[in-house]
Amino acid sequence: MSFISSNNNSGFLGVDIGFSGIKIVELQREGDIAKLVSYGFSESKAVDGKNSWKNDNKRAGKIINEICKRSGMISRNAVVSLPTFSVFSSVLNLPNVANKDFSSAVHWEAKKVIPLPLEEMIIDYQKIEDESDAKNTKIFLTGAPRSLVKKYIEIFKEAQINLLALETETFSLVRSLLGNDKSVVMIAEIGASTTDISVINKGIPMISRSVDIGGLTITKAIGNNLNIGLERAEQFKHDLGISLSDGEQGVIPKTIMEAISPVINEIKYTLNLFESKNNIQIEKIILSGGSSLLINFPGYLSKILDKKVIIGNPWARVSYPVNLKPALDEVGPRMAAAIGLAIREIE
Repeated sequence: MSFISSNNNSGFLGVDIGFSGIKIVELQREGDIAKLVSYGFSESKAVDGKNSWKNDNKRAGKIINEICKRSGMISRNAVVSLPTFSVFSSVLNLPNVANKDFSSAVHWEAKKVIPLPLEEMIIDYQKIEDESDAKNTKIFLTGAPRSLVKKYIEIFKEAQINLLALETETFSLVRSLLGNDKSVVMIAEIGASTTDISVINKGIPMISRSVDIGGLTITKAIGNNLNIGLERAEQFKHDLGISLSDGEQGVIPKTIMEAISPVINEIKYTLNLFESKNNIQIEKIILSGGSSLLINFPGYLSKILDKKVIIGNPWARVSYPVNLKPALDEVGPRMAAAIGLAIREIE
């Protein structure tokens, strides 16, 4: 779902601007596939994210240019993600209407479901194929605040980079983690400050929910429990992870389990909501984001939910030197959105 569009056939930057850092991937078309040119990221030196870019457009533009320069990126064409929690989305059923009346019908229905005045939003939509319902047309509606779009335009004007498209983050994750897979899956993106949960059916997000808990919540819980600084707590978090058996629980794994429990409860709720309403089973859960790399987390979640749980591989459709695989596997979960954004203009 794009709010700005352009046709350009050179290399492309996928830029994911998050709470605590900015991730960039540069891809180039090589035949029919995407080839990795470079990647880089900048994370806040303060683990708590207080030095976030979000209130300073000039600083954000400067950081983007620093990443590009340090990583040897040459493209000046970027596709950028809009955070899921900032963008409204909904699946709507419209009774069959004439093509000439379709846009006005969408606008009318959008008024009913979007809680903000439509003049403050940029609206986009796409039709969903559904052969089982001949009487209605399903559409996936998205709305982004004009103020947010303006902010991103200003950031990339400051960076002197061509902003080709703005896209909801969920779509970039679908592109990098699912590709052409049309099965029913859940994607749980566990970021620094939020976790975004989406149920995807035939490539379309049918349900999207966010909870204000992420990796930083876990880090703070460990720091408070052990009375240590956030940087040390962050290291403990990644070194020990979650225990799978009660007999192996120590102070830190137990603290992590308690901190992450609201995320697990939200995943459970979303699973039950979708499956009971649609009478369709979700086949698997794909984890993404930096905190998906917690030791034993996929196994722990699989045991609780009785579902297949895996860490997504966003590099699966990208060509890269074999010797880079260990490093790319390590950074992959946090780069998934940026990879999907860059692939968008190559497909």
